[in-house]
Amino acid sequence: MLDARIAIVGGGLSGLYAALLLERRGIKDTLLLEARDTFGGRIASAFFTGQASVDAGHAAGGIDRFDLGPAWFWPDYQPQLQHLVRDFGLEGFEQFETGDMLVERSLHEPPMRVQGYANSPASVRLVGGMETLIDALRHKLGATRVITGQTVRRLRSTGQCVELDSEGASGGGTTWRVEHVLLALPPRLAEDRIEFSPALPQALARQWRATATWMASHAKFIALYDTPFWREQGLSGEARSTSGPLGEIHDASMPGGSAALFGFFSVPAHARLRVPADVLRTHCRAQLARLFGPQAAMPRAEFIKDWAQDPYTATTADLDATGQHAEPPAAAASSGPWCGRLTGIASEWSPQFPGYLAGAVDAAHRGVAALPSPIQGQEGTRHPCT
Repeated sequence: MLDARIAIVGGGLSGLYAALLLERRGIKDTLLLEARDTFGGRIASAFFTGQASVDAGHAAGGIDRFDLGPAWFWPDYQPQLQHLVRDFGLEGFEQFETGDMLVERSLHEPPMRVQGYANSPASVRLVGGMETLIDALRHKLGATRVITGQTVRRLRSTGQCVELDSEGASGGGTTWRVEHVLLALPPRLAEDRIEFSPALPQALARQWRATATWMASHAKFIALYDTPFWREQGLSGEARSTSGPLGEIHDASMPGGSAALFGFFSVPAHARLRVPADVLRTHCRAQLARLFGPQAAMPRAEFIKDWAQDPYTATTADLDATGQHAEPPAAAASSGPWCGRLTGIASEWSPQFPGYLAGAVDAAHRGVAALPSPIQGQEGTRHPCT
């Protein structure tokens, strides 16, 4: 007996959006399994309560949340994501880019002040951070069974169904039986962490293994302040540095909330693993002070998120990644026991925006639309791989 018609593995943007699309199509017998205790996947926030800072989570809500993962989208050429944001009544704002930017070429000379430039089309963020989109999706779901703390370890195609073996935080195991599986986790992570029986076709497994996971090699540092004092100096908050530890820095201030700067680490993932977090924070503060003055050395809160050390995002192979968006691999097997039973819907599978937030929406939409027709409600139609 089946536990559900469709199982979604992963509760990030693509998984939650796929569940919503299925519900809107009248397919409500859906099971979503998320390994983390929270939703969002690579969409995660740091938040400041005024007395305490927390590295990630959804509980705080409100405006003062800052993106530890992806933060920007581009409505002018990502209309599908823009429509979703608008439908949920979320508020976007353009990335602050007014003023000069700083360029640091050496520790032995002061940073250069150069004319800044505005991105076109504009980069847009969400008031309250990208987790507001995750919260809105989660609250829209009505019939989907959502279970957190369940890591899928094995998938078996039996011919009649797919069996998923998952493991809870305490180690207990559960087996689920479904008609079809939507993989809402990155292809490399799925190939590395899930045992497939029978094995995936060799060419497909090779493609998935070779697809770098976006964000997996990155780390971000965020510093919060009472005011965006750099703007008073005619600076945009943007900087580039060959000295590090941050290679690229931006204004991360939240309208109606705290002022903030954030930077991407230029230190490779392997090297970061050998440096304690408090040492990294000290070097980041020193760099911000070199660039923006002594006020920058005294943030009221600071956060580091190293995605390379996140077991639900990165594999060993991602430690050597260049941080570039990968070419999308095939999302499904074209023949064999996995044909018509398994579809990849994470952002890396999007042919239009692989690795981007808009890619998660695109891939989920494509995956749901490509489901075998009996699942879509047309009973009696032949299985697509027979």
